Amino acid sequence: MPSTTEHLYDLVTAGVHNGVYPGAVWAVGNADGVIDRGASGLLDPRRSDEPMKPDTVFDVASLTKILAVWTTIGTLWQDGHLDLDEPLGQFWPDVAGHPLGQVTAHQLLTHTAGLPLRAQLKNLYGTDTDAIRNGVLQEALHRPPGQAVEYTDRAALILGYLSEYLGGEQLDHLATDRVWGPLGMRETRYGPLPTNVAARCAPTELDDETGAHLKGIAHDFSARLLGGVSGIAGAFSTLDDLTVLLRYLLDPATAATPPGFGPAWTRESLTVHTGGLEPARGLFWHPAPGTDPADQTWTHYGFTGTAIWLNPKQNHWAVLLTNKLYYTRDREPLVRIRDQFRGIVFG
Repeated sequence: MPSTTEHLYDLVTAGVHNGVYPGAVWAVGNADGVIDRGASGLLDPRRSDEPMKPDTVFDVASLTKILAVWTTIGTLWQDGHLDLDEPLGQFWPDVAGHPLGQVTAHQLLTHTAGLPLRAQLKNLYGTDTDAIRNGVLQEALHRPPGQAVEYTDRAALILGYLSEYLGGEQLDHLATDRVWGPLGMRETRYGPLPTNVAARCAPTELDDETGAHLKGIAHDFSARLLGGVSGIAGAFSTLDDLTVLLRYLLDPATAATPPGFGPAWTRESLTVHTGGLEPARGLFWHPAPGTDPADQTWTHYGFTGTAIWLNPKQNHWAVLLTNKLYYTRDREPLVRIRDQFRGIVFG
């Protein structure tokens, strides 16, 4: 009977052969370490036959929301600098007197804040970063807070701004100082990447302006508009660094130097906070599609083709990193592979 390793290799490699993505790397493990890992396909097949490798750097897209925003908000919460249920306008002068002032951090983390669903920052606010920030923080709400679960990138963007206000540093420095540095996630950083690091980066979408695939530069246009650093996207990471974070979330004892948040933040986040509203949400984490929240398989995906899963009940985690945007924006083929990958690992 084929082993889990064989099943995962066959599944991921089939994605390469079927043109879902040029290549992929993956790992599965628990609090003790890596149980299985592998790589398939090529880094940039239109330019060379260099294979994907475990140290390939990926534009993780929306995983930035977990790596940078969720973690730094957790450090502020743990330090007592942030009450998740206090309306933002009561302590944040930038939103006092504006519609966002009635929203709480808890509602932002659960996507129940009633924020506008559109996120075309340049079209709405221009290209000046201060004008974008002011526009986002002063925008009218789409609906009253607490009425519905509606995913929008704006939640992460606002929480990133909130982290900077409360933490007194730019988001990239906060994440490095409070989380990535202490955990030893040395390959995780915001772009644009230095030339030597970009050489190991999996390219994403073809850029119409340059005629080349984006490589070491954030795919997300909003992140690029904001100089590469935002709560929405913009972070780059590797398989090993994500492994370090996921192991810590299962067992804080794995960290030689703990980051600024502890197990209480993880437990709080990996709990359904949306009551009877659908879809169910934790704090930025959400139950894996097709699973019962009681199964405790939590996940987060990135538009470029990245994914992480965490199941404290089973003491397991998993990572699947691809650069599917190299070929297409069509989500469905990768959705099917992700669902099968999750099923093989977590049942």
